[in-house]
Amino acid sequence: MANILINIFTVVLILISVFLVLLVLMQKAKSDGGVGAAMGGGMAEATFGAETGNILTGATIKATIAFFVLSFGLYLAQIYQHKHGATSGDELPSFTAPAATPAPALESAPAPESAPAAEPTPAQP
Repeated sequence: MANILINIFTVVLILISVFLVLLVLMQKAKSDGGVGAAMGGGMAEATFGAETGNILTGATIKATIAFFVLSFGLYLAQIYQHKHGATSGDELPSFTAPAATPAPALESAPAPESAPAAEPTPAQP
């Protein structure tokens, strides 16, 4: 159950992130130039009216607060899941190997017989 909620909140966090990026790009820069003007800052004013700055600023603040609260909540959920994962059965079980038995000692091969002694050489007259 916890995994499902974490996954749902992660998707919501991604959607909030995309929404926040779009909000920032739609705002007009304070100096009437830069990225805000290049990315359609004037179009947002035409769409939302003269109070666009106030509307977009308020939406940006609310989306930012939601982003940070959701990020912190997901962080805490991951910590909780990591610490309590072993008791809930979410982790894979660990098995211990049986104690290794010593290998049977190999019987030593019979020692090679010593080389036959050289026959005595006959005495020379």
